Amino acid sequence: MPTPTLTPDQLDVQATRLHDTEAWQQIVSGWGLTAPKPSLPSSPGTAQQLPVSHPADWRDLLSVPVDQLIADSVRALPATAPCERPLPGRLGAILPDRLHSWRRIGQPEVRPSTHLAYARQILTEWGWQNTPYRLRNARGARCICGALLTAHRLGYGSRDTVDRAGAWLVAELRSQGWTGLIGPWNRHPGRTAADALALIDATISRAARAGQ
Repeated sequence: MPTPTLTPDQLDVQATRLHDTEAWQQIVSGWGLTAPKPSLPSSPGTAQQLPVSHPADWRDLLSVPVDQLIADSVRALPATAPCERPLPGRLGAILPDRLHSWRRIGQPEVRPSTHLAYARQILTEWGWQNTPYRLRNARGARCICGALLTAHRLGYGSRDTVDRAGAWLVAELRSQGWTGLIGPWNRHPGRTAADALALIDATISRAARAGQ
């Protein structure tokens, strides 16, 4: 049974629904939390009155567990850069994406931040477009959602990865004050390719800091 083709509009709606779930809100609201600052002496001379303790182990000096420090450090790592696997040429940009399906064979899963990096590569090399809101225009340029779908069809990430990458885009848009979908933002009057790339860059950083 053939897999139904996902359109940019459908991806946009699915990503927004995922972003609005309680589970996703817990992820988004918790990724930036830090340990509380230690309380400081409130009056002169208090520091001299406090007993001097000599920790038996260096771990006693830490305000958070070692496992949490390691996890926070991993989340701070930058997104994995796209490997040296060039996109199909200009002809590949205008061909139907289903003709690229063989590229998915044997490809490993990737994190949403890495998937977004490939989508950025597509917008950079094949171009960005904001009207009409379709997968591509006649020259092969993509909108943001179209770039996410094309990255998936070229073998970078599963359908679930596409949805999660879209949800991170929605999270970034919400942080910037945009309450609508990705598509209307993409085709908003005055929007530029530089704006689209800046949005993806900010989303990559946000997702990578959350370990995704």
